[in-house]
Amino acid sequence: MLTKKKWALFSLLTLCGGTIYKLPSLKDAFYIPMQEYFHLTNGQIGNAMSVNSFVTTIGFFLSIYFADKLPRRYTMSVSLIATGLLGIYLTTMPGYWGILFVWALFGVTCDMLNWPILLKSVSRLGNSEQQGRLFGFFETGRGIVDTIVAFSALAVFAWFGSGLLGFKAGIWFYSAIVICVGIIIFFVMKETDAAEPVDVSEKRDAQSNTSMTSVLKDKTIWLIAFNVFFVYAVYCGLTFFIPFLNNIYLLPVALVGAYGIINQYCLKMIGGPVGGLISDKILKSPSKYLCYTFMVSFVALLVLIMLPHESMPVYLGMACTLGFGAIVFTQRAVFFAPIGEAKISENHTGAAMALGSFIGYAPAMFCFSLYGYILDLNPGLLGYKIVFGIMACFAFCGAIVSVLLVKRINHTKKVLKAAEA
Repeated sequence: MLTKKKWALFSLLTLCGGTIYKLPSLKDAFYIPMQEYFHLTNGQIGNAMSVNSFVTTIGFFLSIYFADKLPRRYTMSVSLIATGLLGIYLTTMPGYWGILFVWALFGVTCDMLNWPILLKSVSRLGNSEQQGRLFGFFETGRGIVDTIVAFSALAVFAWFGSGLLGFKAGIWFYSAIVICVGIIIFFVMKETDAAEPVDVSEKRDAQSNTSMTSVLKDKTIWLIAFNVFFVYAVYCGLTFFIPFLNNIYLLPVALVGAYGIINQYCLKMIGGPVGGLISDKILKSPSKYLCYTFMVSFVALLVLIMLPHESMPVYLGMACTLGFGAIVFTQRAVFFAPIGEAKISENHTGAAMALGSFIGYAPAMFCFSLYGYILDLNPGLLGYKIVFGIMACFAFCGAIVSVLLVKRINHTKKVLKAAEA
């Protein structure tokens, strides 16, 4: 159980995590308006996401070296405010190259300067047995914030006529929210808020492994990172369920934005606690949970490829895609939890999170562009089946990596028990 002070900090961290990605993820609620008013194709939207991810990946690598050193209060507040200012610039309707430039800077403000530090702050709120629940409820909280803010932006969009003015108003709304959160964090958060006492074994570990090379040489961290990699590669495909339902099932445009919000945000509220509680309470291992869900994802994608989508009702198609999305979000809720399960030294947690993010989020550098271009080159159902097939391959590879991770963590636990005895 967390203390009241830690619950307050947890809520603040959740607010940060649930607002900072609204602008980089503008496509989730405004995919069709982005195409229309920014004059972008599927492939160009994918390119913007890939440019963002390329910068993000480099940023995560750099953050390995400063995630445990920079003052959290200043870094997180500056990143939030800068993200809001970039959103204000978007309301000027920049051209394609301007869009690429803004999404590249989002990689610096949202990911390099914020995400690893945010993850470390969440992880330090609990012990190794609470990591699945912590990250699970963190994702749930983010989902609640995401949903409220995104639906509010969609309401603003509709209020201002569902046209260009409404689109600009929605972006202004996102920008104002994220700037306000940045100001709150600056005045409320303290550097010692998430500090946890380090036990004797961790102190010895910190003294004997002060070099960053100890993190880079840790095979367990690399396996965790590639676990995240394959979850995220599948997750990238969820974005294209939006045009899938619009193009194949002829989902009305009025419902496309609402579906996008449900697909990307509401599922976090389901996936977060389900993934966290099953991994901690039932399986007692986030790594085992990831292993089983990779297998389920692989089978589900094969079924999705074989379904007769042309003759299925739209609501059944929505149920199938949302059901699969829920599985992926349970994985996203806990894919960093194995860092705590593996008992990585608290002194190296920030660097481990940064390395995990560096490798883990790398699929976004190419998956969005890859999936988008496949759909542009193969119009109709064929293109979507190819995308689902690639996602299935990623899920299969994830299952293999997670099996190796489970074996390694079990071996580490046996060694620690033997040493204690």
